[in-house]
Amino acid sequence: MNDPILSMIGLAARAGKIISGEEMSEKTIRSGNAYLAVVAANASDATRKRFGDKCSYYNVPIVYYATKSLLGRHVGKEQRAVVVVIDEGFAQTIQQKYNI
Repeated sequence: MNDPILSMIGLAARAGKIISGEEMSEKTIRSGNAYLAVVAANASDATRKRFGDKCSYYNVPIVYYATKSLLGRHVGKEQRAVVVVIDEGFAQTIQQKYNI
């Protein structure tokens, strides 16, 4: 499977422009360093609501995409429910690909 969004997330991860995991992602959003949050479509309802509320409050775009295992695989970790992009260019590219 050649998914352009997951490929871009993987590229951003290799460039060191991704924060993964719920706690670190939440801290990054609160600090104002997040340009985009990607939440796994199969994340729990509580996780989806928590990050939806955080992103809304801190004005961070959010997309619900892929599964926890796919997100984890593309950032080189185990399952990840949330990844945050900390680079504006990568974030814009991912959003453009998501909206196509």
